[in-house]
Amino acid sequence: MKNIAIAAGGDSSEYGVSMRSAEGIYSFLDRERYNPYIVIVKTGAWQVLTPDGNKHDMDRNDFSAIVNGEKIRFDFVYITIHGRPGEDGRLQGYLDMLGMPYSSCGVLGSALTFNKYFNNAYLKSQHIRVADSVRLTKGQAADIETIISQLGLPLFVKPNDGGSSYGITKVKEASQLQPAIDKAFSEGAEVIVESFVPGTEVTCGCYKTASKAVVFPVTEVVTENEFFDYDAKYEGQVDEITPARISEELTETIQNQTLRIYDLVGAKGLIRIDYIIPADNRPVLLEINTTPGMTATSFIPQQIKAAGLDIKDVITGIIEEELLKIVK
Repeated sequence: MKNIAIAAGGDSSEYGVSMRSAEGIYSFLDRERYNPYIVIVKTGAWQVLTPDGNKHDMDRNDFSAIVNGEKIRFDFVYITIHGRPGEDGRLQGYLDMLGMPYSSCGVLGSALTFNKYFNNAYLKSQHIRVADSVRLTKGQAADIETIISQLGLPLFVKPNDGGSSYGITKVKEASQLQPAIDKAFSEGAEVIVESFVPGTEVTCGCYKTASKAVVFPVTEVVTENEFFDYDAKYEGQVDEITPARISEELTETIQNQTLRIYDLVGAKGLIRIDYIIPADNRPVLLEINTTPGMTATSFIPQQIKAAGLDIKDVITGIIEEELLKIVK
């Protein structure tokens, strides 16, 4: 039986969401194949949780732990950290140096997709439609008038390197922009200000192995909130409709684009891509999630079920694909 580390936690406001995803992965794993352990990766405290509820310090020299006098070594790491250091490539670089296989994108793909501004700039060069945006760095004075003249109102202000809708504000008036920028900077060192694109929000997941490409049904996201914020995502203030109430042609367009973006960013494992469909029916990319939420009610498990697939089989396929590369 292989020992699987489910890396969770992290150093961002998304810690709690990550821990819930870890519990989801823990429940989905095939117990006839794997011994799962949740490993909390947080600056200053890397610990493995054991079924008895105890925590044991990890040895970061080889990503192992001593549990009841026995050294536990891991064969694979399933990364479900939403934010640093598991979504930005840092943990991936560490695992690469150890020769440890893992579930998600590598260093470059993770670092690229984690930085919304640079990711969008790259994908725009590959003819993927994205919202207009401005990037701000901490200490840089924001020219409010220029930003509004360039992007218009309303607009969105978000951390450039964060997720789960922490620090995001929909700005409707000029007086709201600076406070929104300050709020976003509380979550990171960079901020992205994006033009508002009205339309229908949808999301689509996929994964690829050496033998197949699997794209899931598209989910429509409907909320009465100003936007798909934290409360909508995690407090149930949303309707998630799978399959989305859009045409077959538009569904196919989104699914094909999702698979194309997967290749463009060098993705690996399960990813989820969010879009807005404006009035002209030409999807606009919102965000790429390379470690998407994996609770029982998250989008990816919903879409896997809607596709008639077993999530246990999907995760097993992803793990075995990476383990096979080590054998070769």
